[in-house]
This record gives sequence, structure tokens and C-alpha cells, in this order.
Amino acid sequence: MLNVTPILGELKSHCHAGYIPVRSLHGNQAYLLAGLFEYNLVRELQMRTTQPSRHTTAKRASLWVFEKVDTLRKTLPQRAGRFIRSKGRLTLTISANQWIQRKLMGMLGAIQLGR
Repeated sequence: MLNVTPILGELKSHCHAGYIPVRSLHGNQAYLLAGLFEYNLVRELQMRTTQPSRHTTAKRASLWVFEKVDTLRKTLPQRAGRFIRSKGRLTLTISANQWIQRKLMGMLGAIQLGR
């Protein structure tokens, strides 16, 4: 049987699915769907940019070991940075961190290659 507790827990804590933002049904449904899209897009990004780290098992565990949504949010997009126009090209400048640079360039390279 599929264990959905970790998925629901991550949706509630990191994608804010346990929050009721407005008093209307449609507004809350839209908010929930945005959280689900965020969760699925983060998973898809990880699957597209990394190789599977496991093989198939009898218990049907996921082939990838996923990072939490909150971890990716805090390490990649929530970084202090600035867009500058250098030599006519828009460039994102962030603090000098080799790990972040390798991670971002690896993800961008994998997406461009269409892995």
C-alpha cells in the first residue's frame, strides 16, 4: 500500500496546503492547486536534473531521493541577488558560493539538454 503521509506532511508544511487564505471555496481551491503545482514542479525539476539513485525494489520505492521543497526554496531562489545589465545582457549576480553555482549551472545545463 502506498504511504502518502510524508507527501501530505510536506504539502502541509512546505507548500502551505494546511492554510486557508480566503473565505471562498474557489479561492481556497486555487490556493491548494498552486501548492500542488509547486510540489509537482519541484519533483519534476529534480527528476529532470539528476540521475536515479535507486533501482526498482519489491516495495516500489521512488527511484530518486528527493530534497524537500523547503530546502530547495531556501537554497536556490531565496538567495540575495541582483539582476544587472552587463554589456547589454541581463545577468543574475548572487553571492560567491561554489556549491550554489554548480547546482544552478547543472540544473540549467540539464534542462537545456532536455534530459
